Amino acid sequence: MEGFIIWVNGIVWSSALIYLCLGAGIFFTLKIGGAQFTMMKEMVRLLLGKDVKDEERSKDSISGFEAMCMSVSGRVGTGNIAGVATAIALGGPGSIFWLWVISLLGAASSYVESTLGQLYKERFEGGYRGGPSYYFKKGLLGGKAWYGNLFAIATVLAMSIFMPSTQSNVIAGSLNTALGIPTWVSGLTIVALLSLIVFGGAKRLAKFAGIVVPFMAVAYIIVAVIVLALNVENILPSLGLIVNSAFGKEEAFAGIIGSAISWGVKRGVYSNEAGQGTGPASAAAADTSHPAKQGLIQAFSIYIDSIFVCTATALMIIITGAYKVFDGTGKIVHEAAGATANMTVDTIGAANTSVALDIGIGYGAYIVAIAIVFFAFTTLLAFFWNGDTALVYLTKGSEAGKKVRLVVKLLYLGFTFIGSVVAGGVAWTLGDIGVGTMAWINIIGILIMHKPAIACLKDYKNRMKNGTQDNWDFNPNEIGIEGNFEVWDDIRSERRGTNTSLNREPQLKTI
Repeated sequence: MEGFIIWVNGIVWSSALIYLCLGAGIFFTLKIGGAQFTMMKEMVRLLLGKDVKDEERSKDSISGFEAMCMSVSGRVGTGNIAGVATAIALGGPGSIFWLWVISLLGAASSYVESTLGQLYKERFEGGYRGGPSYYFKKGLLGGKAWYGNLFAIATVLAMSIFMPSTQSNVIAGSLNTALGIPTWVSGLTIVALLSLIVFGGAKRLAKFAGIVVPFMAVAYIIVAVIVLALNVENILPSLGLIVNSAFGKEEAFAGIIGSAISWGVKRGVYSNEAGQGTGPASAAAADTSHPAKQGLIQAFSIYIDSIFVCTATALMIIITGAYKVFDGTGKIVHEAAGATANMTVDTIGAANTSVALDIGIGYGAYIVAIAIVFFAFTTLLAFFWNGDTALVYLTKGSEAGKKVRLVVKLLYLGFTFIGSVVAGGVAWTLGDIGVGTMAWINIIGILIMHKPAIACLKDYKNRMKNGTQDNWDFNPNEIGIEGNFEVWDDIRSERRGTNTSLNREPQLKTI
C-alpha cells in the first residue's frame, strides 16, 4: 500500500506540475503587466496602512495585514529551513537563483488567486470566508459547484487530517533533540495552544498571526543579517556563486545545471505555495474596499517567504560553507569549507542550517529548534484555517455542519498530538498528494477564469490615477464582471456616506 501511495505522489508532484506552476507564473505576469514589480510601492503602502479603521470594522472581521500574516504563516514553514538546504545540496547554489525566478513569477499567480478569493467571498459568522471552492462555484465557466467541491474535499483531507501530524512531529523532534523535552509533553502543549486559538474564531487566529508571524520572520532575518555581517567579505562572492552556478558557469556545478533548475523551482513552488490555492482562503477573510488590494498584498507575501526568509537561509549556508552538493547518484560533486563529515545525502536539511549558524554565531541547534517551533506552529494554524474554510463551504454553515466542523477540529487536534509522538511516515506523502491535488485543481481553474482578476487590477489602476482607490464604491458589475455579488452590494450600502462615490457610470463591457 505504501508503495502505491508513493507512486501516486510521484505522479501528482511530477515535473508536469512544476512546469504548470512555472507556466502559469509567466502567463499571469504577462496578463497583469508585471504588476508584482511595477506596483511594489503600492503593495508596501497597503501593507503598512490601514484600509479600514479599527472602529469601522465589525468585531469578527480582520484587516488586510492580518489576512496577509495568516497566509504567510502557511508559506513560511520548515521548508524555509530544511527545504532550502536540500535544494542547495541536490542542485547546488544555483538552485537559489531559480527559486528567486519562480517566486517572482509566482507572485503574479498569487495576485490572481487572492483577488478572486476576495471578489467571490461570502459573509460568515460576522466575517468573511472564501477561496478556490467559492470562486469555482460562482465564476468558473458560469459556475462549477462540482469543481469547487473537489477542491474542498482535497483541502479537508490534506489540511485537517494528514498534514497536521507532520508539523507537530517536526516541532516535538526539534525540542527533544535541542532541549531534551519528551515528545508527549511537546504534543500536549501544542494541542493546548492550538485549542486556545482555533476555538477562539477567525479574529483570535488573525490577531495571533498578526503578532507572531512578523516577529518570527523579522527575528530569523535579523539572525541571518548578523551572520552575514560577521562574514561581510563573503557576501558578494556568494551572490556571484549563486548566479554563475545557475547557468553552469561554475565548473564544479556545470554538470548539474538541470538539477539546479529543477530543485530551485520545486523548492520555490513548495515553499511559497503560489497557485496552490492556500493563500486565497486567508485573502478572502480581509475586510477591504477593493479585491485588488488583497491580491497585491498577497503577492508581496511571496517576497517575504522566498526572497527574504529563504534567501536568509541560503546565504547563511553558502557564506559559511556549511554544505555538500551531491549528484543524482549520491556522489559528492562539491564539498564546501564548512561541511562536516556527517553531512550525507540522507541527512541534508535543517542540520545544514544548524551548522551554518554554529559557524556564524554559535548555538545553531537552539536557534534552529526555536525557528522550527515558530515556523511549524504557525503552519499548523494555516492548515486549520484552510481546512475549516473548506468545511464551511461544504456544509454551508448549517447546524449539522457545525457538528461536522467540531468533529474535524477534534480530529485535527488528535492527529496533531499523534504526530508529535509517532513518526509521520506515510502522512507526509498523503499530505503531499492532497496539496499537489489542490495545486492541480486550482491552477487549471484560475487559468480558465483569470479575467475577473485582471479586470479588478485595471479598475484599481484607474482609481489610483484619480485618487479614488480607497473609496468604498467597488461594484464588480460596473467593470464588466457578470454575476450576483451580494457581499459587495452590502459593503457599498454599509459604507454609504463614508468616503464613497456611488454614482459611477456602469461600463458595458463583459468578461
